[in-house]
Amino acid sequence: MANSLAKKLLNRSLRKARVRAKVHGTAERPRLSVTISNIHVSAQLIDDEKGHTLASATTVGTKATGTKTERAAIIGTEIAKKAKKAKINAVVFDRNGRQYAGRLSALADAARKEGLVF
Repeated sequence: MANSLAKKLLNRSLRKARVRAKVHGTAERPRLSVTISNIHVSAQLIDDEKGHTLASATTVGTKATGTKTERAAIIGTEIAKKAKKAKINAVVFDRNGRQYAGRLSALADAARKEGLVF
């Protein structure tokens, strides 16, 4: 049982490394990194050249209600608004080794609907 979990974690870390090898954020076009746990969703805009987080949004500590997918969409809208405020309109998308479906695609669609380009 533990061996299958270790294999699953190893595969995810390999997928994450493969994505990160191709995705690099700059000040003009930062990396939108999305982290999804069983309970919470977080998104960050990261300038990899300086190693700075430009904006972030998370469900941790908020009273957001609805399904997990609806909360992911709320975070997508929120991060897009913060990006607009920071004069950022284009990003590169870092899915962190996760499959582009469900909560991840809901967050991305909500961010695109607010005007974020990726």
